[in-house]
Amino acid sequence: MSGIIVINKPKGYTSRDIVNIVSKNLGIKKVGHTGTLDPLATGVLVICVGKYTKLVDLLSSLHKEYIAEIKLGVLTDTLDITGNIIEEKQCMISKLDILKSLAKFRGEYLMEVPKYSAIKVKGKKLYEYARNNEDVKLPIKKVHIYELELLSFYKDIISFRCLVEKGTYIRSLIRDITNDLNVLGTMNNLVRIKQGKFKIEDAYSIDDIKQNNYKLLKIKDVLDIKEYILDEQEYKKVKNGNHIEIISNEEILLLLYENEEIAIYKKENQLYKAYIMLV
Repeated sequence: MSGIIVINKPKGYTSRDIVNIVSKNLGIKKVGHTGTLDPLATGVLVICVGKYTKLVDLLSSLHKEYIAEIKLGVLTDTLDITGNIIEEKQCMISKLDILKSLAKFRGEYLMEVPKYSAIKVKGKKLYEYARNNEDVKLPIKKVHIYELELLSFYKDIISFRCLVEKGTYIRSLIRDITNDLNVLGTMNNLVRIKQGKFKIEDAYSIDDIKQNNYKLLKIKDVLDIKEYILDEQEYKKVKNGNHIEIISNEEILLLLYENEEIAIYKKENQLYKAYIMLV
């Protein structure tokens, strides 16, 4: 059994919890997810099953779209509402202030990684430093915010939508926005509504999985990729991971032999070389 399942992750579950639930209910050990969601967060969690676990890195790189909430006047150690409150302070800002601030973060900028994250520094995860009250220099990474739109502002809650690249921490984005506004704020809610082609309205619930009410998606369902049918000689080369010559302008191709997905090959100069082997 191999394929992709899109789950609407509920609040209170880790991404690993969802992987374990899918693994248990499908009776298969090879299961992985393509982008961590914190327990507070809900929404699209793309799960790969069987040989499709080899697609995890490729699918993780797809752009992600979120709807997020900021609670103003509160700062926590985890940068979200589940953390310990560090400071509280009333704030006064206008809708115009927020719009001006959001405009500053569209495009590329340097983001400091949150200390409560799984990024490793000197072989140890950042959240381990945080839990042990150890000082550590937080990494800074370049991220790209493709879209950033104010949805609502009422009392002490700001709601916005954003489209971002892989590795963008929305908690950190919120910290940077509130710092720019010179107010306190923390992430109050987060919903991933889209990842690549995967939409929340097409996602299955945990109950759907338990009741066997789901569909396994295939590569052609989720990626804009052309198929190429191998002949026997080409198949023997591909099976051994060798490059092959194909007349095509496509950057990547899904190679099939006798109706089986064999590999994804990527074009380099005039040849196609192994990108992801599926056998």
